[in-house]
Amino acid sequence: MSRIGRQPVPVPSGVTVTAEAGRIAVKGPKGELTWSLPAGVAARVEGGRVTIEAVGEEASALQGLARTQVANMIAGVTTGYSRELELQGVGFKASLSGNTLTLQLGYSHPVVFTAPPGITLEVKENRITVRGADKQKVGDTAARIRDFYKPEPYKGKGIRYVNEYVRRKAGKTVA
Repeated sequence: MSRIGRQPVPVPSGVTVTAEAGRIAVKGPKGELTWSLPAGVAARVEGGRVTIEAVGEEASALQGLARTQVANMIAGVTTGYSRELELQGVGFKASLSGNTLTLQLGYSHPVVFTAPPGITLEVKENRITVRGADKQKVGDTAARIRDFYKPEPYKGKGIRYVNEYVRRKAGKTVA
């Protein structure tokens, strides 16, 4: 039995949680999120707390997952999530026009990326900040932007997460 799954999730003021028919919806100041509960897992909202219950023996493995997902949804609609990316390289630039990010990464063409709904992007100097209420969507968007030019180990240029360590390799040596 999951120890994390048995702990109730507190619901802060200003957030409404509704659980019905295998779905849970969380609404707060930063947005609204919904999630389908796995089969065999039920959610109850009572007294400012959300309790996750496993109905069958097989579902006890999913109880902790469901509880963590609900806790992340509540944190997302109250404070939100963000990931920061950093451009490193000569001539690497980022510009933002509305919801469209344009990257100059040394290719023969600019790379254009449109943010999905619910995600906001900010650009300051060589840093890109991805913000949103959905933790999974924020991480996925940041990873998709990073995939345009992953940091390479010889010169270290590319798009990396802030405070990401890139292992450097020695280049070729001439005899």
